[in-house]
Amino acid sequence: MGLTKAKLIIEREGAPKTIDVLFNPSEYQLTDSASYSEKKVPGLDGPIIQYISGDATELSVSLFLDTYVPKTPSLLPVSVPGLGGSDNSEDVSKITKEIAQTTSIDGSLHRPPKVTFQWGSLNFEGIVTKVNHTYTMFAESGMPVRAKVNLTFKSILSPKDKRRQSPFESPDRTKYRTIREGIQLWDLAYAEYGDPDLWKVIAKENKILNPLDLKAGQVVKLPAL
Repeated sequence: MGLTKAKLIIEREGAPKTIDVLFNPSEYQLTDSASYSEKKVPGLDGPIIQYISGDATELSVSLFLDTYVPKTPSLLPVSVPGLGGSDNSEDVSKITKEIAQTTSIDGSLHRPPKVTFQWGSLNFEGIVTKVNHTYTMFAESGMPVRAKVNLTFKSILSPKDKRRQSPFESPDRTKYRTIREGIQLWDLAYAEYGDPDLWKVIAKENKILNPLDLKAGQVVKLPAL
């Protein structure tokens, strides 16, 4: 059996976009955590720690991208400037920019796309929260042909998955939430139902026509499912 290559599968309306990784990563890191709140009670030496919920699993991985193609040797007997072999390398930044765009809202989806990282037994589906790309090799023209991309994902859990939430956060109860700065409807849908696509349910319940037209301090109703 041949070497299995890692790949990124980016959600697109219609057919997904697949980016193959030329060099498999040397390691990846999965991080699980939980959120707690502290309540200070008069008369006690310390606060009471209350469990809120489990946080989404994070995946951190470094990918190496290489589009360099060695120049074809010149057939001229003497090297002449400007008439050397052809350089068939491609601009690697086209790939890195496509990966970086996964942190932005896709106009057709009305939210950032889901991205799946596949390699061996790992099939991690989530949203990309951070992209850092470093260019390490360049063609004579200055065009980047080799890059290192550090990615951070947060997992996406469906309502059918086992979710580490306390009972009072059950999605079968109607609740109200106050919008904080930078929070969007798909953030609420993911936190409440485990599926960012359910933002449309919240929008319909609150008669919100434009999901981007939210204001800090606005109270929205989260319907029971």
